[in-house]
This record gives sequence, structure tokens and C-alpha cells, in this order.
Amino acid sequence: QARLVESGGGLVQPGRSLKLSCTASGLSVGRYYIGWFRQVPGKEREALTCISTSRSGTKTTDSRYIISRDISKNTVYLQMDSVKPEDTAIYYCATRLADYRECVLRANGYDTWGQGTQVTVWS
Repeated sequence: QARLVESGGGLVQPGRSLKLSCTASGLSVGRYYIGWFRQVPGKEREALTCISTSRSGTKTTDSRYIISRDISKNTVYLQMDSVKPEDTAIYYCATRLADYRECVLRANGYDTWGQGTQVTVWS
């Protein structure tokens, strides 16, 4: 059974960097595209960045979000630089279990989601 598990969330001070992990089981992160999203209660899930299968091309909505992949660990990472209080949210990784090479920055392009990890930015 395909499963994604996020980790690395917690409390972080404004201006710092934070790195989240998305570890997969039952699927290979090198075979399917992976995206990172976040959601604040009462708002729609927001796409942040994604990584494709083909040549590991990436897309991002903000240069502060850096996505990377370690196939040997079957893990995809999200690094956020210069975090702000408005970055407070639940962060999710997701994938689509189909042979599409190029990733997309929309939630309906994904069919398998992790449970999320809370990130709180405060001083």
C-alpha cells in the first residue's frame, strides 16, 4: 500500500530555515511526481512546489521553497528559507500514482496524500 509520511514540523522562529521530509513506502519517489502543499484552517489547500520524474525538473510558487529528492532514502524534502508567521500551516506532501512525468501545482493533480505536519512560526 502506497503511503507518504511527513516529518520535521514544529516551532520555528521567523527568518530561520526549516526542512521537512516526506518519506514514502509502497512506492518509489523516483517513479512518480511529488508535490508539497500547505493548508490553514478555513482556507483551500495551497500548492508550494513539486518535483517531476523526468530529469527531476521542479516547479515552485516562491523562491523560498526548495524541493529535493533522495532516491536512496525514498524521501522528498521541502526546505523553506526565511520563514514568516504567515507560513504557519499544516504541510502535506502528495503524489499521483500514475505515469505522468511532469508535476503540477494543483491539488487535484494528486491522489495520495500524507497526514501532514504542523509548522508554527513565532518569535
